[in-house]
Amino acid sequence: MKVAVLGAGVVGVATAHALAERGHEVHVYDRRSEVASDTSASTAGLIAPGHSYAWASPSAPTMLVRSLLGASTSIRVRPRADAELARWGVRFLRECTASRARSNTLAKLRLARYSQQLMDELTARENLEYCQTRNGVLYLYREEAELEQARVNSQLLRDHGQLQDVLGPEEIAAAEPALRHGTATFAGAIHDRTDGTGDPHRFSVGLAEECGRLGVRFHLGTSVVALESDGAAITSADTDRGHIRADAFVLAAGAASALVARSVGLRLPVYPAKGYTLTATVKDPERAPVVGGIDEKTLVAWSRFGDELRMSATAEFVGYDRSHSPADYAGIVDAGNELFPGAVDWDTARYRTGLRPMTPDGPPMIGLGRHDNLYFNTGHGHVGWTMAVGSARILADLVDERRPDIDPSPYSPISSRRHPSGRGA
Repeated sequence: MKVAVLGAGVVGVATAHALAERGHEVHVYDRRSEVASDTSASTAGLIAPGHSYAWASPSAPTMLVRSLLGASTSIRVRPRADAELARWGVRFLRECTASRARSNTLAKLRLARYSQQLMDELTARENLEYCQTRNGVLYLYREEAELEQARVNSQLLRDHGQLQDVLGPEEIAAAEPALRHGTATFAGAIHDRTDGTGDPHRFSVGLAEECGRLGVRFHLGTSVVALESDGAAITSADTDRGHIRADAFVLAAGAASALVARSVGLRLPVYPAKGYTLTATVKDPERAPVVGGIDEKTLVAWSRFGDELRMSATAEFVGYDRSHSPADYAGIVDAGNELFPGAVDWDTARYRTGLRPMTPDGPPMIGLGRHDNLYFNTGHGHVGWTMAVGSARILADLVDERRPDIDPSPYSPISSRRHPSGRGA
């Protein structure tokens, strides 16, 4: 079967590889000139099933109200006339019950754990190198009450296979000696021993080379602007370089998936959450971290990629605006100086924004929509890097009408819960 994968981020590349391994003729299209050079290159780099919590939770509405009133929060919403955000927000609020948060968290966790296992197998099989680590991730808490709540919350993940320990201040310093040089004080941390880190851009570049050996053709610098349909199926995709014809189409374009889907009357519950990322050169290796982590107060996350430190923060709901200014990174730099003073040369920092494709409930959309040949692999949110390989395998199974290793129903694009209006994918 000839399959057109629309999107060459880490999810799109992994999807292309999974389909090509099954013997399909795969073509990948992306507006960028290099694979995984957009949002996939703008993440903190955590491979973190241990951070699979659904954002929609009983505490989320309070944070959103504080943000709308101007408070500085890690999740920000700017008041603006945006009908898509309003619709997305109503669905998000419906998911903010304790039972829905638990269900959505477990759906994300199952996919994240499955994906991490497949990623490890793929890495070994293809001899991929992407600055990967498997020495865990530290989730750091400054207040005793917050640490206790995290310990309670983590029981759900521990009950489902995550190896998580509660660490005191001295144990934190033993796990990450670089924190001894910092001025921040922590009540404790959750150390997820099964999590890790890695550079999704390098992973994708290496996997794309393997795709080439399997016959996958990449059409980069090609913008997909619309889909054409005869009602039952997609007949072609329109690009700035002509029409694409294929037996099946996979929409894996991250946050842009919702824009492309509108061209055939589909309203995907996927909305972009803008994140801010910087990457700076390490100048003192002893002061730079070797274990990935998140400061849960500021939600600044970091990973070490060889001689560079990647740091990321914030989820801002401002539509498709990619603009940024130095002020947007001040909190990240302040956290870097507090946590790892003298570790990096800030003058070398490269600044980026990325649009994380968020669903209201949290789990991504994987599978066939209401057209006979249009598949979705999008909406992975803040753990897209973690979920990429597993999502690709599930998608390939569904294309081949095989039963996936894990239940695909929580990720179905045609769930009535995701589309209460009946006008979904």
